[in-house]
Amino acid sequence: MSLHPQRIALIGGTGFVGQHLAEQLVGRERQLTLLTRRRERSKALGMLPGVRLLEGGPAALDSLLAGQDAAVHMVGILHGSRRDFERAHVQLTEQVIAACQRQGVRRLVLVSALGAGRDAPSDYQQTKALAEEKLIASGLDWTIIRPSVIFGQGDSFLTLFARLLVIAPCLPLAGANTRFQPVWVEDVVRVIADCLDRRDTIGQRYELTGPETFTLAELVRYVGQLTGHPRPVFGLPKGLAMLQAALMECLPNPPMSRDNVRSLACDNVSVDGFPQAVFGFAPSALTSIAPGWLGGQTTANRYDAFRSRAQR
Repeated sequence: MSLHPQRIALIGGTGFVGQHLAEQLVGRERQLTLLTRRRERSKALGMLPGVRLLEGGPAALDSLLAGQDAAVHMVGILHGSRRDFERAHVQLTEQVIAACQRQGVRRLVLVSALGAGRDAPSDYQQTKALAEEKLIASGLDWTIIRPSVIFGQGDSFLTLFARLLVIAPCLPLAGANTRFQPVWVEDVVRVIADCLDRRDTIGQRYELTGPETFTLAELVRYVGQLTGHPRPVFGLPKGLAMLQAALMECLPNPPMSRDNVRSLACDNVSVDGFPQAVFGFAPSALTSIAPGWLGGQTTANRYDAFRSRAQR
C-alpha cells in the first residue's frame, strides 16, 4: 500500500546523506523542511524547489515537525565521548520521538548503522542500538535503515583516504583486515524515499550493503590506484592502533578515534545482504562508481585529457 507523504521533515538533512536524500525527494516533488544550525552554510539546499530551511537545534523540533506527514532522522556522530554519543544518538532520538508524538507525525524513518548492538564493541554502535530500541518502543510507524559504510562523492570515507594518500608516504591502518560492504549513497537514499512511500516497510529493519566485500586495506589500496597515489599500506596491532587514534583525537577534525578502532574489531558485513527483492533494484558496485570521481573518469575530464594531448 502507498503512503506518498507530501510534507517531510529531515533531521540531519544538511549532512552528506541528507543532501542526497533532499535531492531524491525533491525529484519526487515532495515538500521538505530541514533543520539546520546555520542557515548560511545550507543555503544551497535552500535553493532546491520545495525546500524550507529552519534554523535551530533540538528546541526547534516541534516547529520543524508541525504540519508534517513524515520525518527522517539521520543525525549521527563518529567521534566523541560516551556522553557525546548518548546525547547525539539516544537523547536526540528521544526528543525527535516526543516531538513527533506531540505534533501527530506518526511516520518516522531512522538511519542507524550496520553492526549496531548493545553488545557491540564501540560506543557508536551501542548508542545506535539504543536509539533503535527507543524508536521500536515509541508506538510510531517506524522503519530502521542500517547501512554499511556509505560512499559517494564528498563522503567522509573514501575521500578521506584519498586526501591522506596524497601526503602520507605510507599508511599504517587500524583494522586493516576488517571487512566492509560499502553501499552507494544514491542507493541508500532511494531506499529511504521508497520506505516513506510504502506501508509494507513499517515495522521493518533493512540492512543496506553493496555487492562487493573488501578489507579496509584493500579499499585504501584501491583508492591509491584510482587517485594515482599508491602507497604501502600495513596493519597495526591493537595497542599501536589505539595509541595512534589517541594522538589523532588531539586534532581539530580527527580522522580516527579510539572508538573507531573499537568499531573495527568486527566485520561490517550483512548475512542477508541488500534487500533487492523488497525494493526491486540491485545495489551498485563500488568499483563501478568510485572511478567516476576518485579516478577523474568523468566525460569532461576525459575530453580535457584528449585536448591536452592534441595541444588544443
